[in-house]
Amino acid sequence: MLPAKGVRQISTTELKGLLNQKGYQFIDVRTPQEFKANHIRRFINIPLTRLMNSQNKLSKDKEIVVICQTGARSNNATKILKKRGFTKLANVRGGMSAWR
Repeated sequence: MLPAKGVRQISTTELKGLLNQKGYQFIDVRTPQEFKANHIRRFINIPLTRLMNSQNKLSKDKEIVVICQTGARSNNATKILKKRGFTKLANVRGGMSAWR
């Protein structure tokens, strides 16, 4: 699956550097069960299936960093957000599988 144009692809190492900075929104698009079992602090859970109805919770002024289990759902999420007018987007390559 190709990454969305204009979306930064970041590594988990880069993510670690962003977690202590302000000006970012972190969303995890996995299911609530996956999120409950294991997640990264500062990430909020907005499952991919609910993203379209939850985009009003997100600011277009801050970069949105998106993660899932492997990077596929988060890539889809960034495409959805891009179509909705969000321009500051980053996808975590490899997702939670790479985080471990």
